[in-house]
Amino acid sequence: MAESGNYKVGPGRPPLHTRFKKGQSGNPGGRSAKSLPALLADALSETVYITTDVRRRKITKREAIVTQMVDKSASADLRATKMLIDMMKEVEQKAGVASPPAEPRRLDAADKEVVQLFVARLRRQILQELAEGKGAEPQK
Repeated sequence: MAESGNYKVGPGRPPLHTRFKKGQSGNPGGRSAKSLPALLADALSETVYITTDVRRRKITKREAIVTQMVDKSASADLRATKMLIDMMKEVEQKAGVASPPAEPRRLDAADKEVVQLFVARLRRQILQELAEGKGAEPQK
C-alpha cells in the first residue's frame, strides 16, 4: 500500500488527488431522464419489417399500428372503427381542419307542430301517472 503524507491509501480510502472536489458533484451532467412522451416517441419511431403482397417493407411502428387499425376497421371491427374515428377527429381538431359546429337550424311549421304534439302527449301522460299515483295506496 502506498502512502501519501499522513494519509494511508487502501480499500475504501482512494488517493486524495482522485477524490471529488469540495462542492463538485460526481455527475455534473446529471442523470439523463427521459419523459414518458419522449420514450413513447422513441419507441414508435423504431422500424419493423412487414411483408405485404410478397413484398418486404421497412416501416415505423407508428405506421404499422395505423395500418393495422385501418385494416381491422375495414373488416367491420366496431371497436377499431370507433378508435379510428376518435383519432381522426382529434387529428382534425389539432390541425384546425374540423369545421366549427353548425348553428342549429330553425324549426319550420311542421316541425313546431310535431314538437307541440309531443309535449302535449308527455304532459297528459305525466298528469295521468300523478292521478294514478295519488289514488293508489303505498305498499308496505
